[in-house]
Amino acid sequence: MAQKPSIPKGTRDFNPEEVAKRNYIFNTIRGVFQTFGFQPIETPSFENSETLMGKYGDEGDRLIFKILNSGDYFKDVRNDVFNTNNISVIFFDIYDDLIETLRNNKGLDFDSVLEIFINKTISEEEKNYLNRFFSIFKKTIISFSEENANLPESEFLKNNLDFRRELFAAFFERYINDFQLLSSVKSASDISEKALRYDLTVPFARYVVQHQNEIEFPFKRYQMQPVWRADRPQKGRFREFYQCDADVVGSQSLWQEVEFIQLYDAVFSALKLEGVTIKINNRKILSGIAEVIGAQDKLIDFTVALDKLDKIGEEKVKEEMLSKGISEVGISTLQPLFILTGSFESQIKTLKTILSSSNEGLKGIEELEFINTAITALGLQTATLQLDVTLARGLNYYTGAIFEVAAPKTVQMGSIGGGGRYDDLTGIFGLKDVSGVGISFGLDRIYLVLEELGLFPETITKSMDVLFINFGDKEALFSLKAIKKLRENGLQAELYPDAAKMKKQMMHANKRHIPYVVLVGEQEMNSNTYTLKNMNTGTQETVSLEVLIHQIK
Repeated sequence: MAQKPSIPKGTRDFNPEEVAKRNYIFNTIRGVFQTFGFQPIETPSFENSETLMGKYGDEGDRLIFKILNSGDYFKDVRNDVFNTNNISVIFFDIYDDLIETLRNNKGLDFDSVLEIFINKTISEEEKNYLNRFFSIFKKTIISFSEENANLPESEFLKNNLDFRRELFAAFFERYINDFQLLSSVKSASDISEKALRYDLTVPFARYVVQHQNEIEFPFKRYQMQPVWRADRPQKGRFREFYQCDADVVGSQSLWQEVEFIQLYDAVFSALKLEGVTIKINNRKILSGIAEVIGAQDKLIDFTVALDKLDKIGEEKVKEEMLSKGISEVGISTLQPLFILTGSFESQIKTLKTILSSSNEGLKGIEELEFINTAITALGLQTATLQLDVTLARGLNYYTGAIFEVAAPKTVQMGSIGGGGRYDDLTGIFGLKDVSGVGISFGLDRIYLVLEELGLFPETITKSMDVLFINFGDKEALFSLKAIKKLRENGLQAELYPDAAKMKKQMMHANKRHIPYVVLVGEQEMNSNTYTLKNMNTGTQETVSLEVLIHQIK
């Protein structure tokens, strides 16, 4: 039986047109990076697990793809290990389908629901895995039900359909224990010593420390490579995607922040994506606000709530802050922030009043004023710089300026870029006090914006300049001599491989959007000429090779 072709969830195939459009974005960004003096580096697709683990928080660590070591580490229980791993992958992919099946069959008992769900799976192998796993799953559900003795098992499930993956993790661990797999592994490194990179930043930090004696500081690097995250796939979120990063390490100068704003402006202007907004804030300002309202120990809670202002509104933000233990007096002090609008300068004036008692906050304001003054003097091509005091991306990561880029307002899209200043990126690997600042471009979202606004140049999807029609072996050889000359002149030319019917060859040229075809028959060979047909206008003329090259160029 033929295998059904498929790819892992969260990954994508790209057709020639999509690759051409993506390369257009890559090449544009790369060209600007190089114009600004950034040097390219590349790091391996996978790193030692210890390099990545513990750098992204608990949630980030769970999303790191770990690579199973080669070798027979599991001996007699090897098959069960692989079966268990397969089950975990299946559960990760079909979690939403399981919840949906439960919701759509509320009147059925648990066994019936599982039977419906299992019958929806693709292969017999998956059904066997799921049957084994659900036997453990059901036992655990029953133990939960016993704690709710007044509810029948089916009623318990109806009222607890929001159980999360943590519950599955508990079942998974129990399943492993039942097969005594843990006893066959001496340490985690026996199973996995390597992992796919989660981002480009931590590998870059490792690179800087490892090659510090070869690097000339300040070091300006750019990197454009894929990263992997074991996230739940959804619209706009993938398990494999590209990041396009630029960073400067070894300098605390605010001129670097100024340059990155110019770099953002240069890239989006080159892409003809006019009207983007470069939002900026400063971690010191957020810390200063927390200090002023007496919430230094609740900095994260405060900023998470403040970041939702444009989504849930002022009253809901205040309610969330109160629920996190921030006092009413402190929230009252924040009132000017909730209505903070106007120019960069007017917002700065308000912030100075609010933060007059915070040295940290005033330092942040001073840094923002320096950057704004420089950008005002230098000017931007098509982008706008805007102060946004609710911006708090990567709060525990950044120490100074914070950037986020918003697409033009005519497009409904999340941020298409972001970054900021960090004072100790390399400290996690033992090299202290190396300040840096960096930004990243959201390739996939930029692609969607350009597509929606029709900003991709028509020429980038052109697959070929000219196609030579094949009338037979003699004509093909004559054509290939001309094709060689065209290629030497930088033109994309090819011969249709088979002496097929003229209609078929012409349709091939049309489907590939090839603008010209060349017809070479006995008459053309005798006169050493070529009949050139313009596929857009339908006109054709007989020309010499020199004229042919000139016309197509």
